[in-house]
Amino acid sequence: MFPSNHQFSGQPRALAVVETTTTSIQVDLNDASLVSRDEVQNGGFSEAKSIMESSEKLQDDLRMLGVKIKQHEDSLKLLRNQKNKLDDTILDMQVTLGKYHSSSSPGVNKDESHLQSEHETTEQILQHEKSAAGILCQLKAHHGSQASHLSLTKDVLGVVATLGKVDDENLSRIFSEYLGVQTMLAVVCNTFEGVKALETFNQDGCIDKTSGLHGLAASIGRSLDGRFLVICLENLRPYAGDFVAEDRQRRLDLLKPRLPNGECPPGFLGFAVNMINVDSSNLSFVTASGEGLRETLFYNLFSHLQVYQTRAEMVRALPCISEGAVSLDGGMIRSNGVFSLGSREEVDVRFPKTSTMLEELESYSETEKQMIEMRWQKEKLEEDIKRELALLNTAKFNFERKKQDFVKFLAQNSTYATQFQAGRR
Repeated sequence: MFPSNHQFSGQPRALAVVETTTTSIQVDLNDASLVSRDEVQNGGFSEAKSIMESSEKLQDDLRMLGVKIKQHEDSLKLLRNQKNKLDDTILDMQVTLGKYHSSSSPGVNKDESHLQSEHETTEQILQHEKSAAGILCQLKAHHGSQASHLSLTKDVLGVVATLGKVDDENLSRIFSEYLGVQTMLAVVCNTFEGVKALETFNQDGCIDKTSGLHGLAASIGRSLDGRFLVICLENLRPYAGDFVAEDRQRRLDLLKPRLPNGECPPGFLGFAVNMINVDSSNLSFVTASGEGLRETLFYNLFSHLQVYQTRAEMVRALPCISEGAVSLDGGMIRSNGVFSLGSREEVDVRFPKTSTMLEELESYSETEKQMIEMRWQKEKLEEDIKRELALLNTAKFNFERKKQDFVKFLAQNSTYATQFQAGRR
C-alpha cells in the first residue's frame, strides 16, 4: 500500500516540476523574442532617422538651388531692362544723327544754298496757281496777316506743306514723295464749319462759283479747277498714347520696332511723324478737344511710318514693319505687302528745312560722343547678361541633377520603408 501511495504522491510533484520548467522555458523564449524585436526596432528607427536626415538635406539643397535660380532670374531681368532703356536712348540718338548723315545720301546736294526754305515752299505752292493752296497763298501774299481774319479763311490753319519742317533736304524729298503733291497741297481746317465755308452749293446741288474759295479765286483773277483736298482736324482720330517726356516738340512716344531676338532693326532711324518739326507759332495750337498738330494732322498723314538708313536695311526689317516704311536712299513700302518700285518721283512741293546744318554740327558732335559712351555701357551690360545667363543655366542644371538624385533616393528607400512598417506590425 505504501509504495503505492508514495508512487501516487510523487506524480503531482513531477507534474509540477514539468509545468514549472515549461513555464520557465516559455518565459525565457518570450524574453528572448522581446529582446530580438527591440533590437530590430531600434535598428529600424536608426535607419529611418538616417533616411529622414538624408531626405531633409536633399530637400534643403533643392530649396537653396531654387533660391539661386530666382536670384539669377531677377538679376537677368534687371540687366535686360537696363539694356532695353539703353537701346531706346541709343535709337533716339541715332535718329538725331541720322538726320545729319542723311544729307550725305546719294543725290543730296550739301550746298546750303540748295536747301529748301519756307519762301521756296511758298513759291512752289504758287506755281500751282489753279489749286486751292495756290489761291490761299496768293491771298496771303496780297493781304498778309489780314487774310487770316476773313470769314472764309479764319478757320484755315494753312497748307500741309507749310505746317511742318524737316531737318534736311533728303527727308523733305522722301516725305513729300510719300505723301504726294495732292496731299502736300491739302488745305487744313480746324473745324467742319471751316470746311463748309470753303465751298457752297446752289439749289440745284451745283457748286456756287460766286462764293467760298471759288468766289475768292475769281476776285483775284484766278480759277479753281478740279478737286482739292481739305483736312478737318476735329474729325480726325487723334493719337491716344503718351508723349516723349520733356520734349518741347511733344513727339509721340511710339513703341519702337523689335526683331524676334528683342533687338531693334539695324538702320532704323525713327518714325516719320516725329521727324516733322512743328513751328513754334503752331506748337501752341490745339483743337477743341485739346490735341495739337502732331497728334492729329501728322499722325494721320504718317501714322507709324518707319524711316531707315538704307533700302537693304528696310527690307531686312520687314517682319517689324506694319504701317509702311521709307529709306534715305529712296526705298518705299506703302503698307503691308504694298511696295513702291521704280525711279524716285520728284514732287515739286516739299517741306521746308528747319535750320542750317552748320548750326547743328556742335550738337551732333556731342551726341556722337554720348552715343559712343552709351554703346560701351551696352557692351558691358551684354557681357553681364551673358555671365548671369551662364550662372542661371548652371543653377538650373544643378537643380535638375539634384532633383533626379532626390527622386532616385525616394525610390530606393520606399521598399525599406514598406518593410519597416510591416515589421512594426
